[in-house]
Amino acid sequence: MDRLQFSIVVNAPKEKVWDTMLNDDTYRKWTDIFMPGSHYKGDWNKGSKMLFLAPGKTGELEGMVSRVKEIKPYEYISIEHLGIVHNGVEDIISEAVKTWAGALENYTFKEKDGRTEVLVDLDSNEEFKEMFQDTWPKALQKLKELSEK
Repeated sequence: MDRLQFSIVVNAPKEKVWDTMLNDDTYRKWTDIFMPGSHYKGDWNKGSKMLFLAPGKTGELEGMVSRVKEIKPYEYISIEHLGIVHNGVEDIISEAVKTWAGALENYTFKEKDGRTEVLVDLDSNEEFKEMFQDTWPKALQKLKELSEK
């Protein structure tokens, strides 16, 4: 797996950027870049199970089964991906899932002079690398726009 990194500087305090990134209504807006209808089920507490979901081509939910590995409010969050949701069914045991289970997606928030740098680093297999390199900068730009309102 490759480690990908992305960052953006937002003209807002880290608390506002954090809230914009993780609150349900604004989360749906900036993650729509990845997949229309993106949303999550779960809560942002350490150890909590999270489902990152969007409607698939058949209308059934598709996405990721994950857990919050680490969280330091307004500073850092680490998400560990455990499996997938396909046609509305969770899969954390198939051989296909085992090849990348344990992949991490980390967010770091660094504030200086009222501006916040958001650093994203994530593990990606070759299959999704190009898509992430295209969509993450766009998603972070949307997060910036929402946070600066």
